[in-house]
Amino acid sequence: MSSTMSSAPDNVRRTASRAANSRPLELLARGGFIAYGVIHLLFAWLALQVAFGDPSGETDQSGALKTLAQQPAGEFLVTGIVIGMVALAIWQAFEAALGSGGPQDRTAIAERVVSGCRAVLYVYFAYLGYKVVSGANPSQSQSQQSSASSMMDSGGGRFMVGLAGVVVAGVGLGLVVYGLKKLFEKHLNTGRMGPAVRPTVQRLGMAGYTSKGIAYAIAGALIVSAAVNYDPEKAGGLDAALKTLAGTAWGPWLLGLIALGIACFGVYCFFQAKYRKV
Repeated sequence: MSSTMSSAPDNVRRTASRAANSRPLELLARGGFIAYGVIHLLFAWLALQVAFGDPSGETDQSGALKTLAQQPAGEFLVTGIVIGMVALAIWQAFEAALGSGGPQDRTAIAERVVSGCRAVLYVYFAYLGYKVVSGANPSQSQSQQSSASSMMDSGGGRFMVGLAGVVVAGVGLGLVVYGLKKLFEKHLNTGRMGPAVRPTVQRLGMAGYTSKGIAYAIAGALIVSAAVNYDPEKAGGLDAALKTLAGTAWGPWLLGLIALGIACFGVYCFFQAKYRKV
C-alpha cells in the first residue's frame, strides 16, 4: 500500500513530463513564438506612430492586438495568437512545475520561478486577445489607471502602487542586463545556427531585451511618481510611459529607437520559433 502511495507522485510527474515533451505541444509553442513576434512588431509600429505621427494611439500589447483585429481576417489571426499564447503558457507552466530535470540548486529554482512568471504573462496576453475577439475593450492603460486610482484611495494604497512601480522598474533593469549579457543564449540551440545566423540572433536579442527593459523601467518610474504625487494618470503602464517620453524634447527620437529595438525583439522571436530549446 505504501509503495503504491509513494509511487503515485512519481507517476504524476512522469505523465506531466511526457505531456511537456510532447511533439504537438512543442509545435504549438513554436507557433506561439511567431505570434509573440507579431505582437511586438505591431507594438513597435504603434510606438513609431506615437513618436512621429498620431499621439492618440494605444502603445501597448492590447493596442497591437486591436490593430491586428481591424485588418482583413484580423480576428482569425488574433484567435491564432490566443492559441499560441495558451500553448506557451502551458509549456512554461510545465517548466515551472518540473524544472529542467537536473540538480535543483538556486539557479534551477530561479529558472523555475521565471518560467512561472512567463506563464502568467502569456496567459495575460491570451486574455487580452480573447477580449479583442469577443468585442470587449481590452485597454491596458485605462484599466491600470483605474486600478491605481482605486488603490490610492485605500489605506496604504499609495505605498502598494509605489511598490508595484519599483517591481516593474526592477523587471525592466533585469531585462536590460539579460540582453546586454546575452543570457538569452542559454535557452537557444546555438549549435544548430550557421556562422552568419548566430551573430544576427545575438544582436537582435540584445537590442530587443534592452529596449523592452528601458520601456518597462520608464513605466515603473512613472508608476512610482504617480504614487508619490498622487497622480493616477501616470500609472498607465507602457502606454503612459511611452507617450510621456514622446512629449519630451528628444522623446520622439528616443521612442523611435526603443520602437526599433522592440521590432528587433519581434524578429528575434521568429528565430526563437526555430532555435528555442522546447
